[in-house]
Parts: sequence; C-alpha cells; structure tokens
Amino acid sequence: MIDSHIPARAAQAGHTVLVVEDDSSIRTLLTSALGAAGYLVTSAAGGQEAMFEAGNRRPDLIVLDVMLPDTDGFQLTRDLRAAGVYTPVLFLTARSDVEDRIIGLSSGGDDYVTKPFHVQEVLLRIRAILRRSGTPTAHGGGAHEPLRYADVTLDENTHEAWRADRPLRLSPTEFRLLACLLAQPERVLEKAEILQQVWRYDFSGDTRIVDTYVKTLRRKIDRDAPPLIHTVRGVGYCLRLPRDQSTAALR
Repeated sequence: MIDSHIPARAAQAGHTVLVVEDDSSIRTLLTSALGAAGYLVTSAAGGQEAMFEAGNRRPDLIVLDVMLPDTDGFQLTRDLRAAGVYTPVLFLTARSDVEDRIIGLSSGGDDYVTKPFHVQEVLLRIRAILRRSGTPTAHGGGAHEPLRYADVTLDENTHEAWRADRPLRLSPTEFRLLACLLAQPERVLEKAEILQQVWRYDFSGDTRIVDTYVKTLRRKIDRDAPPLIHTVRGVGYCLRLPRDQSTAALR
C-alpha cells in the first residue's frame, strides 16, 4: 500500500514537476501531494504524451513510472536525452533488483524509488534532486567560476561543458560527476566519496552506480582524445593526464 502522508514543510516554490504514471489513482495521489507541497504539476499517462509535455513545458523534474503502456521509462529517458531534454528523472517502479536500478540510472535517470512507496520519501527525493541539479532556486543564483583541467571546461552557471572546442552533451548526473572530478583533479576519489558528493547518499553502499556513470562519462569525455578519467583499482577514480603526457600538451 502507498503511504500518502504529506510532510508539513512546503517545497521550494516555483518548480514544475511532470508526473508520468499510467495508474490513474497513483497519478492523482502524486499530483495532489506535489501540488500541496508547493510544486506546479502537470501529468501524462504514457510515453508519447510525456515526450510532448517534457519537450514543450520543460519541467524542472520528471517523476517517471518505469512500466508504461506504450514504452518503458528507461527507454523514454534515453529518448528524452537523445532529443536534448536533460531534465532530471526520478523513476518509480516495482522493480527492486540492483541490476534494474543500475540500468535505470545508467539510462539517464537521477534517482529511483520502488513501489509501494511513501509519498514523503518521493517528496524528499524530489527536493534532493532539485537541490543538486543546478536550478537557480537550489543554488541561490550565485555565480561560479568555470572549472578547468587540461582541455576540459565546465561552466556551472550555464550548465555547459566542453573538451577542447567540442561541446559535451551530459545528463544532470554526468554533469555533477564531471564537476566532482574537476574540482579535485589528480586526486584519487574513493567510490563512496563520489557517491556522497554526487548523489548525496550511499545507495545502501552499492558503488556500482559510480562505475556505470564513469563508464558513460568516459565515452563522452575521452572519445578521440587522450584519456583523462583513470581507474585506481580497489579504490576509485582520478581525473588526470596520462602519465606520459605533460599538462602543457593539452593546454
């Protein structure tokens, strides 16, 4: 049974959330709870409708059921990313296996809540995603200096990143992961530390999600260029130039 308790604290005002759920009772519950928490809410019952709403309304976050009548949420997220829509996605699903969770997050999702769920948990996860996704309300509108290492530049103000002159098409989570690595170049970051900095909690200690996201980020960062993201076996990852190449060679 889904717990419909709604926390008393209001959400950050002004954020728009798209709820994609084919079960009308769950869709109504989430829409009502989000509205009561201060969000602007729109909804869709299937993938095609969701693509239209996401492309036209550009919500700040999408709450997405994995099992939809015309597609699955994982594929829909891939389609959104391919269409240039990088809105953060919170998956709702009855699938609780770790492998399913990793597949969902590696498809471009940002978080994962299993059914049956507590509405309070969904609201807290939404608030956490918006806080870390780079929205103006979450960061208070403060300006940030671009992060740079070798020929990689990341601008948190415009949410853009480049390698040399090539723009990098990154999901919100990939962007945060790159920012985490760029903020501490040439330092080995443990996987648990990356989990805390990028996701803000530990996914029950399962660090495979870090491996999955590093793999997808590598495909974008290190394509046709000297590799910058290096694995330190048994520890974590490090952003640095190859040992046989000086920093000056890429600057």
